[in-house]
Amino acid sequence: MIKTVFLAINFIFLASVGMAAEIFLAKDIADYWIDNSSGVGLSGLSFCGQLITISPKESEKIYRINLHGQSATLEKYLKVSGLPPPKRGVADNVSHFVMDLLRPKSAMRFGGICCRDDGTFLLSERHNRIAEVDTDGSSRWINNKWSSAIEHLGYSLGFNNGGEGIVEVGDDLWVALEREPRGLLKVGNKGEFQVFSLPSVVGLDFGDHPENLRGLDYHDGALFTLESNAYAVCRRTLPSLQAEWCLVYREIEESPEHAYEVSRLGGMGSGVAVNNQGVFVVFNNNNISRARDPQDRRARLLHLAFPDGKQ
Repeated sequence: MIKTVFLAINFIFLASVGMAAEIFLAKDIADYWIDNSSGVGLSGLSFCGQLITISPKESEKIYRINLHGQSATLEKYLKVSGLPPPKRGVADNVSHFVMDLLRPKSAMRFGGICCRDDGTFLLSERHNRIAEVDTDGSSRWINNKWSSAIEHLGYSLGFNNGGEGIVEVGDDLWVALEREPRGLLKVGNKGEFQVFSLPSVVGLDFGDHPENLRGLDYHDGALFTLESNAYAVCRRTLPSLQAEWCLVYREIEESPEHAYEVSRLGGMGSGVAVNNQGVFVVFNNNNISRARDPQDRRARLLHLAFPDGKQ
């Protein structure tokens, strides 16, 4: 269990000027339409001996994605218990109170998940809080109330614009701050936290959508960032956060055989997990149908190869 006490917040600006990084077109090793996922909505992905994920619509379940041959199935992994809605502070942004009017207070809207040996961390986009879940499903909020502090710095303002990805690196937890502006929050094991801007990458095309950050993982000494509006996963060095290389999977996501009906939200990638076998991206299709089959509303999992000679 992590014991946390608020100490300080530091804001660190890393130049947002695009830096040179190698950009590769992604090679699709495999892709899966996930059975039992229609209408669920998946957000966040992590390896815990197997792939685990969550839904922003269901606050009491952690799922696993079972891969068998060419198929994938969504199954219940763990029931989360003992996690009441956190109390609101007087300094909280008004958007949080608007959310309370539109959704039940028990709806945590989990947007990120990461695994550790003795449990799991869940990130609530709605509350900008981290929950710790034991292997038996018992859970509690980590006593880190950083929401007001990052809003004061201009992050996570507006409706439905909180944290969207979490990963543990050593004793620290890194949180993805989604967009306008995007950034990274590093939470220390004593409760201190720092906010970092995320350097842009020359050549990544976000189109008419904002630069965003929707998922995180850590592998082989590097941080992997899911920048879904550019249809990209980038490997970034620590502590500089500069991108070494990026995989762009736009052609795969938008290909006729795989595309969903048109989305106004940009890319649908919602979680990333990385291991020695490659890069896995899960998609939250928000119950949107496949373009080729209006009756099929399943979520999708994509397995990408590392660039040749890279990992």
